[in-house]
Amino acid sequence: MNKHLFVILVLTVSLLIVSQPLPGHHSTAGFDMDHTIAVKGTVTKFEWSNPHAYIDLDVKDEKGNSTQWSAELGSLGMLARVGWRRDVVKPGDQITAYGNRAKDGRTFVHLTKIVFADGRELSAQVL
Repeated sequence: MNKHLFVILVLTVSLLIVSQPLPGHHSTAGFDMDHTIAVKGTVTKFEWSNPHAYIDLDVKDEKGNSTQWSAELGSLGMLARVGWRRDVVKPGDQITAYGNRAKDGRTFVHLTKIVFADGRELSAQVL
């Protein structure tokens, strides 16, 4: 009886160890992580939603032509730990977004920080 109980206990513990969920992660494989770019523009939308927050920007080139850019941020919990809130960025704010551009050429960045027109900075990374 003790041998059977020991085998059942070992199997149960083994199954529990193996069946634990792996921590989630999001790949940055779609972004050029070797180069950081700066995109200066006017915030058109700040979406504070799970699983990621997003900032949409209207960016004007030297000729005045507008291009829409989007910046993907991390999770809301991670952002809150480094000072972000639902109301920290508002439509109309002038910001410079720093991040890693999408490899496929889209006007899309994986955000590392923003700098407001008055010089305030907000990191989008937990150090």
